[in-house]
Amino acid sequence: MKVRIEEGCIACGACESFCSDVFKVEDVATVNEANIAGNEDAIKEAAESCPVSVIIVEE
Repeated sequence: MKVRIEEGCIACGACESFCSDVFKVEDVATVNEANIAGNEDAIKEAAESCPVSVIIVEE
């Protein structure tokens, strides 16, 4: 699985609340790629909850 954040993140923190092992929000969200494995379901939930749909998940 690959996860990336496109431009347009509003730093709302929703992704971090679903999966803080993978997402960190400061000025914008970032992805900790080392922690993707084992967190796939939470990552998908975070992507679905993103109000601006900038979390891209590729299987």
